[in-house]
Amino acid sequence: MRSLSVGEVMTREVVHVRRTEPGIEVARLLSRHGISGLPVVDSDDKVLGVISGSDLRALTAEDGRAPEAACTAADLMTSPAITVHPEQPVPDAARVMERRGIERLPVVDEEDRLIGIVTRRDLLRVFLRTDDDIRRQVTEDVVGGELGLPAEAVSVSVRDGVVTFRGLLERRSDVPVAVHAAWRLDGVVGVVNHLAYRVDDCAPPAAASRVVSP
Repeated sequence: MRSLSVGEVMTREVVHVRRTEPGIEVARLLSRHGISGLPVVDSDDKVLGVISGSDLRALTAEDGRAPEAACTAADLMTSPAITVHPEQPVPDAARVMERRGIERLPVVDEEDRLIGIVTRRDLLRVFLRTDDDIRRQVTEDVVGGELGLPAEAVSVSVRDGVVTFRGLLERRSDVPVAVHAAWRLDGVVGVVNHLAYRVDDCAPPAAASRVVSP
């Protein structure tokens, strides 16, 4: 159940600018390359921020002028930048984008130097999976594989990449096993846990016979 890493799907040739780049050149780069945003770096290629088309539009709305008229990349960028490292799993990057409402993540090395960029389009190459495909894999690999249970023992539903578990397991310790295993699957962007258990094997013996929900 190995997930691809960010480094395996990122774009290595990154269009970027220095913080002193005139706003007009930023606008030209976005148009010329047909992209909706780019990172801003310092002289050591460390990522300082990110400029998106929405940043340009917001500045225009504020002062009524074209954003490139009298500003630099430092004026336009959103900072600090949200970044990822190449060894991080693709699902983690997707969840960061979803949670932060962003379209791209600069990829940096251990010294925060820019080495690539990953966009929603890059992630789509991994996440072009239907909910039925994901449900099938969760049922086979998690319910049948990790838990060793028949498919009908746990109810699994998937909507827009969010997996929902319902059912009654024998042991409490099996609940995090199921949840964590589902999180690791490509295409899964969330897990909702409605699993209960018969025996609380994580508690002292005196309290280990109740049926409770986590």
